[in-house]
Amino acid sequence: MQWLVTGAGAAMVLLILRDVFHTLWHPTSHGGLSRLVMTAIWKLSAALGPRLGASGLTGPLGLVSVVALWVMTVVAGWTLIYWPHLPEGFVYSDVLRPADRVGLLDAVYVSLVTLSTLGLGDIAPTEGWLRVVAPMEGLVGFALLTATVSWILGIYPALARRRAFALRISHLLRAYSPQRIDSPAGAALLLDLAAGVSVVSVDFLQYPESYYFYDGDDRTSLARHVGWAVRTADQAADAQQPDVRAAGTVLRTALEDLADILDQRFLHTHGPPRQALDAYTRDHGRRAGRSEPRPR
Repeated sequence: MQWLVTGAGAAMVLLILRDVFHTLWHPTSHGGLSRLVMTAIWKLSAALGPRLGASGLTGPLGLVSVVALWVMTVVAGWTLIYWPHLPEGFVYSDVLRPADRVGLLDAVYVSLVTLSTLGLGDIAPTEGWLRVVAPMEGLVGFALLTATVSWILGIYPALARRRAFALRISHLLRAYSPQRIDSPAGAALLLDLAAGVSVVSVDFLQYPESYYFYDGDDRTSLARHVGWAVRTADQAADAQQPDVRAAGTVLRTALEDLADILDQRFLHTHGPPRQALDAYTRDHGRRAGRSEPRPR
Protein backbone atom coordinates (compact mmCIF):
# COMPACT_ATOMS: atom_id res chain seq x y z
CA MET A 1 0.00 0.00 0.00
CA GLN A 2 2.88 2.39 0.74
CA TRP A 3 4.29 2.11 -2.74
CA LEU A 4 0.83 2.38 -4.28
CA VAL A 5 0.32 5.76 -2.60
CA THR A 6 3.83 6.84 -3.58
CA GLY A 7 3.19 5.80 -7.17
CA ALA A 8 -0.05 7.80 -7.25
CA GLY A 9 1.85 10.86 -6.05
CA ALA A 10 4.52 10.40 -8.72
CA ALA A 11 1.79 10.12 -11.37
CA MET A 12 0.27 13.42 -10.23
CA VAL A 13 3.64 15.16 -10.48
CA LEU A 14 4.28 13.77 -13.95
CA LEU A 15 0.80 14.84 -15.07
CA ILE A 16 1.48 18.44 -14.05
CA LEU A 17 4.95 18.48 -15.60
CA ARG A 18 3.41 17.25 -18.84
CA ASP A 19 0.79 20.00 -18.66
CA VAL A 20 3.45 22.67 -18.04
CA PHE A 21 5.48 21.36 -20.98
CA HIS A 22 2.54 21.39 -23.39
CA THR A 23 1.31 24.76 -22.15
CA LEU A 24 4.60 26.63 -22.43
CA TRP A 25 6.99 24.86 -24.75
CA HIS A 26 4.91 22.61 -26.99
CA PRO A 27 1.36 24.02 -27.29
CA THR A 28 -1.10 21.55 -28.80
CA SER A 29 -4.79 21.56 -29.67
CA HIS A 30 -5.47 18.56 -27.44
CA GLY A 31 -6.25 20.58 -24.34
CA GLY A 32 -4.81 19.74 -20.97
CA LEU A 33 -5.46 20.90 -17.43
CA SER A 34 -4.49 24.49 -18.13
CA ARG A 35 -6.76 24.67 -21.18
CA LEU A 36 -9.66 23.15 -19.24
CA VAL A 37 -9.28 25.70 -16.45
CA MET A 38 -9.07 28.66 -18.84
CA THR A 39 -12.08 27.41 -20.82
CA ALA A 40 -14.13 26.87 -17.67
CA ILE A 41 -13.44 30.39 -16.41
CA TRP A 42 -14.20 31.82 -19.87
CA LYS A 43 -17.58 30.05 -19.97
CA LEU A 44 -18.29 31.13 -16.41
CA SER A 45 -17.63 34.75 -17.31
CA ALA A 46 -20.03 34.44 -20.24
CA ALA A 47 -22.68 32.95 -17.96
CA LEU A 48 -22.27 35.72 -15.40
CA GLY A 49 -22.76 38.38 -18.02
CA PRO A 50 -20.59 41.09 -19.52
CA ARG A 51 -19.46 42.60 -16.22
CA LEU A 52 -16.66 40.09 -15.57
CA GLY A 53 -15.49 40.09 -19.17
CA ALA A 54 -15.64 43.85 -19.57
CA SER A 55 -13.54 44.31 -16.45
CA GLY A 56 -10.75 42.29 -18.04
CA LEU A 57 -10.52 39.84 -15.14
CA THR A 58 -11.19 36.64 -17.08
CA GLY A 59 -7.72 36.18 -18.55
CA PRO A 60 -5.69 37.17 -15.46
CA LEU A 61 -7.97 35.11 -13.23
CA GLY A 62 -7.44 32.14 -15.54
CA LEU A 63 -3.65 32.52 -15.34
CA VAL A 64 -3.72 32.68 -11.55
CA SER A 65 -6.02 29.64 -11.39
CA VAL A 66 -3.78 27.58 -13.66
CA VAL A 67 -0.63 28.41 -11.70
CA ALA A 68 -2.45 27.65 -8.43
CA LEU A 69 -3.56 24.30 -9.86
CA TRP A 70 0.00 23.48 -10.88
CA VAL A 71 1.38 24.31 -7.43
CA MET A 72 -1.35 22.53 -5.46
CA THR A 73 -1.10 19.37 -7.56
CA VAL A 74 2.69 19.25 -7.28
CA VAL A 75 2.46 19.74 -3.52
CA ALA A 76 -0.21 17.03 -3.28
CA GLY A 77 1.81 14.66 -5.44
CA TRP A 78 4.98 14.95 -3.39
CA THR A 79 2.90 14.76 -0.21
CA LEU A 80 1.73 11.31 -1.30
CA ILE A 81 5.33 10.38 -2.06
CA TYR A 82 6.54 11.38 1.43
CA TRP A 83 3.57 10.42 3.61
CA PRO A 84 3.89 6.59 3.57
CA HIS A 85 7.55 6.90 4.61
CA LEU A 86 7.06 9.05 7.72
CA PRO A 87 8.76 8.83 10.16
CA GLU A 88 11.23 6.05 9.36
CA GLY A 89 12.47 7.65 6.12
CA PHE A 90 13.21 11.02 7.73
CA VAL A 91 15.33 12.52 10.48
CA TYR A 92 13.84 15.10 12.86
CA SER A 93 15.30 17.97 14.85
CA ASP A 94 15.64 17.62 18.61
CA VAL A 95 12.54 19.71 19.31
CA LEU A 96 10.28 17.34 17.36
CA ARG A 97 9.06 13.89 18.35
CA PRO A 98 8.99 11.62 15.24
CA ALA A 99 6.02 9.65 16.58
CA ASP A 100 3.97 12.87 16.63
CA ARG A 101 4.93 13.94 13.09
CA VAL A 102 3.54 11.18 10.88
CA GLY A 103 0.26 12.69 9.74
CA LEU A 104 -0.85 13.96 6.35
CA LEU A 105 -0.38 17.56 7.44
CA ASP A 106 3.26 16.85 8.27
CA ALA A 107 3.77 15.41 4.79
CA VAL A 108 2.17 18.53 3.29
CA TYR A 109 4.55 20.66 5.36
CA VAL A 110 7.60 18.75 4.10
CA SER A 111 6.35 19.07 0.53
CA LEU A 112 5.71 22.83 0.83
CA VAL A 113 9.07 23.53 2.44
CA THR A 114 10.89 21.52 -0.19
CA LEU A 115 8.97 22.95 -3.16
CA SER A 116 9.61 26.52 -2.00
CA THR A 117 13.32 25.63 -1.48
CA LEU A 118 13.19 27.03 2.07
CA GLY A 119 15.09 24.05 3.45
CA LEU A 120 14.30 24.60 7.14
CA GLY A 121 15.94 21.30 8.06
CA ASP A 122 13.63 20.33 10.95
CA ILE A 123 12.44 17.33 8.92
CA ALA A 124 14.87 15.94 6.37
CA PRO A 125 14.96 12.67 4.38
CA THR A 126 17.43 9.97 5.32
CA GLU A 127 16.55 7.12 2.96
CA GLY A 128 18.75 7.11 -0.12
CA TRP A 129 16.02 7.44 -2.74
CA LEU A 130 14.18 10.11 -0.73
CA ARG A 131 17.38 12.16 -0.55
CA VAL A 132 17.35 12.17 -4.35
CA VAL A 133 13.62 12.79 -4.76
CA ALA A 134 13.42 15.74 -2.34
CA PRO A 135 15.94 17.95 -4.20
CA MET A 136 14.08 17.12 -7.40
CA GLU A 137 10.97 18.72 -5.89
CA GLY A 138 13.01 21.84 -5.19
CA LEU A 139 14.08 21.90 -8.84
CA VAL A 140 10.45 21.51 -9.92
CA GLY A 141 9.48 24.41 -7.67
CA PHE A 142 12.13 26.61 -9.26
CA ALA A 143 10.99 25.46 -12.71
CA LEU A 144 7.37 26.36 -11.90
CA LEU A 145 8.42 29.85 -10.86
CA THR A 146 10.43 30.28 -14.05
CA ALA A 147 7.60 28.85 -16.14
CA THR A 148 5.08 31.26 -14.62
CA VAL A 149 7.29 34.28 -15.32
CA SER A 150 8.05 33.17 -18.89
CA TRP A 151 4.35 32.47 -19.50
CA ILE A 152 3.37 35.97 -18.43
CA LEU A 153 6.21 37.52 -20.42
CA GLY A 154 4.97 35.65 -23.49
CA ILE A 155 1.21 36.15 -23.23
CA TYR A 156 1.08 39.89 -22.57
CA PRO A 157 3.29 40.88 -25.54
CA ALA A 158 1.07 38.66 -27.71
CA LEU A 159 -1.97 40.52 -26.40
CA ALA A 160 -0.27 43.84 -27.12
CA ARG A 161 0.43 42.78 -30.72
CA ARG A 162 -3.18 41.69 -31.23
CA ARG A 163 -4.61 44.88 -29.77
CA ALA A 164 -2.20 47.09 -31.69
CA PHE A 165 -3.21 45.33 -34.91
CA ALA A 166 -6.89 45.84 -34.09
CA LEU A 167 -6.24 49.52 -33.41
CA ARG A 168 -4.52 49.82 -36.79
CA ILE A 169 -7.60 48.30 -38.45
CA SER A 170 -9.76 50.79 -36.53
CA HIS A 171 -7.70 53.65 -37.93
CA LEU A 172 -7.97 52.29 -41.46
CA LEU A 173 -11.70 51.76 -41.09
CA ARG A 174 -12.13 55.47 -40.39
CA ALA A 175 -9.65 56.71 -42.98
CA TYR A 176 -10.01 54.46 -46.04
CA SER A 177 -12.91 54.06 -48.43
CA PRO A 178 -13.24 51.10 -50.81
CA GLN A 179 -12.29 53.39 -53.71
CA ARG A 180 -8.97 54.30 -52.07
CA ILE A 181 -8.14 50.61 -51.64
CA ASP A 182 -8.09 50.23 -55.44
CA SER A 183 -4.67 51.85 -55.87
CA PRO A 184 -0.97 50.90 -55.61
CA ALA A 185 -0.99 52.20 -52.03
CA GLY A 186 -4.00 50.00 -51.36
CA ALA A 187 -2.05 46.91 -52.44
CA ALA A 188 0.68 47.70 -49.91
CA LEU A 189 -1.99 48.26 -47.28
CA LEU A 190 -3.59 44.88 -47.93
CA LEU A 191 -0.24 43.11 -47.71
CA ASP A 192 0.45 44.88 -44.43
CA LEU A 193 -2.90 43.69 -43.10
CA ALA A 194 -2.10 40.13 -44.22
CA ALA A 195 1.20 40.29 -42.33
CA GLY A 196 -0.63 41.45 -39.21
CA VAL A 197 -3.13 38.62 -39.47
CA SER A 198 -0.26 36.14 -39.79
CA VAL A 199 1.35 37.46 -36.60
CA VAL A 200 -1.94 37.10 -34.72
CA SER A 201 -2.34 33.55 -36.06
CA VAL A 202 1.12 32.57 -34.79
CA ASP A 203 0.34 34.12 -31.39
CA PHE A 204 -2.84 32.05 -31.11
CA LEU A 205 -0.79 28.94 -31.91
CA GLN A 206 2.06 29.71 -29.53
CA TYR A 207 0.00 31.29 -26.75
CA PRO A 208 -3.52 29.83 -27.06
CA GLU A 209 -4.39 31.09 -23.58
CA SER A 210 -4.29 34.63 -24.98
CA TYR A 211 -7.63 33.82 -26.63
CA TYR A 212 -9.30 33.96 -23.21
CA PHE A 213 -8.49 37.62 -22.65
CA TYR A 214 -11.18 40.18 -23.39
CA ASP A 215 -10.27 43.37 -25.23
CA GLY A 216 -12.26 45.97 -23.37
CA ASP A 217 -11.94 48.85 -25.81
CA ASP A 218 -13.76 48.50 -29.12
CA ARG A 219 -10.86 50.15 -30.94
CA THR A 220 -8.41 47.48 -29.75
CA SER A 221 -10.74 44.52 -30.25
CA LEU A 222 -9.76 42.28 -33.14
CA ALA A 223 -13.04 40.38 -32.72
CA ARG A 224 -14.91 43.57 -33.55
CA HIS A 225 -12.84 44.57 -36.57
CA VAL A 226 -12.01 41.24 -38.20
CA GLY A 227 -15.23 41.46 -40.22
CA TRP A 228 -13.98 44.68 -41.82
CA ALA A 229 -10.80 42.90 -42.89
CA VAL A 230 -12.91 40.16 -44.50
CA ARG A 231 -15.05 42.69 -46.37
CA THR A 232 -11.94 44.56 -47.53
CA ALA A 233 -10.46 41.35 -48.93
CA ASP A 234 -13.73 40.71 -50.76
CA GLN A 235 -13.74 44.23 -52.21
CA ALA A 236 -10.15 43.81 -53.38
CA ALA A 237 -11.25 40.85 -55.52
CA ASP A 238 -13.23 43.29 -57.71
CA ALA A 239 -10.49 45.93 -57.92
CA GLN A 240 -9.16 47.15 -61.26
CA GLN A 241 -5.53 47.13 -60.10
CA PRO A 242 -4.03 43.64 -60.53
CA ASP A 243 -1.68 44.24 -57.60
CA VAL A 244 -4.65 45.01 -55.40
CA ARG A 245 -6.43 41.83 -56.47
CA ALA A 246 -3.28 39.79 -55.75
CA ALA A 247 -2.81 41.45 -52.34
CA GLY A 248 -6.49 40.84 -51.57
CA THR A 249 -5.98 37.16 -52.28
CA VAL A 250 -3.06 37.09 -49.85
CA LEU A 251 -5.18 38.80 -47.19
CA ARG A 252 -8.06 36.39 -47.75
CA THR A 253 -5.71 33.42 -47.41
CA ALA A 254 -4.29 34.82 -44.16
CA LEU A 255 -7.80 35.30 -42.80
CA GLU A 256 -8.75 31.75 -43.77
CA ASP A 257 -5.70 30.44 -41.90
CA LEU A 258 -6.68 32.50 -38.85
CA ALA A 259 -10.24 31.18 -39.03
CA ASP A 260 -8.95 27.61 -39.28
CA ILE A 261 -6.78 28.05 -36.16
CA LEU A 262 -9.62 29.63 -34.19
CA ASP A 263 -12.05 26.93 -35.24
CA GLN A 264 -9.77 23.97 -34.53
CA ARG A 265 -8.55 25.18 -31.15
CA PHE A 266 -11.42 27.16 -29.66
CA LEU A 267 -14.70 27.41 -31.57
CA HIS A 268 -15.30 24.01 -33.22
CA THR A 269 -17.96 25.23 -35.64
CA HIS A 270 -16.59 22.96 -38.41
CA GLY A 271 -17.92 25.46 -40.90
CA PRO A 272 -16.43 27.78 -43.53
CA PRO A 273 -13.93 30.49 -42.53
CA ARG A 274 -16.52 33.26 -42.41
CA GLN A 275 -18.65 31.25 -39.98
CA ALA A 276 -15.66 30.68 -37.71
CA LEU A 277 -14.75 34.39 -37.73
CA ASP A 278 -18.37 35.33 -36.96
CA ALA A 279 -18.32 32.86 -34.07
CA TYR A 280 -15.08 34.45 -32.83
CA THR A 281 -16.77 37.85 -32.84
CA ARG A 282 -19.77 36.55 -30.90
CA ASP A 283 -17.63 34.58 -28.45
CA HIS A 284 -15.89 37.79 -27.43
CA GLY A 285 -19.19 39.55 -26.93
CA ARG A 286 -18.78 41.80 -29.95
CA ARG A 287 -20.70 42.87 -32.99
CA ALA A 288 -18.95 43.16 -36.30
CA GLY A 289 -17.46 46.61 -36.75
CA ARG A 290 -19.44 48.99 -38.89
CA SER A 291 -18.07 51.78 -40.99
CA GLU A 292 -17.50 54.83 -38.86
CA PRO A 293 -17.66 58.41 -40.04
CA ARG A 294 -14.50 59.26 -41.90
CA PRO A 295 -12.69 62.51 -41.40
CA ARG A 296 -13.08 64.99 -44.22
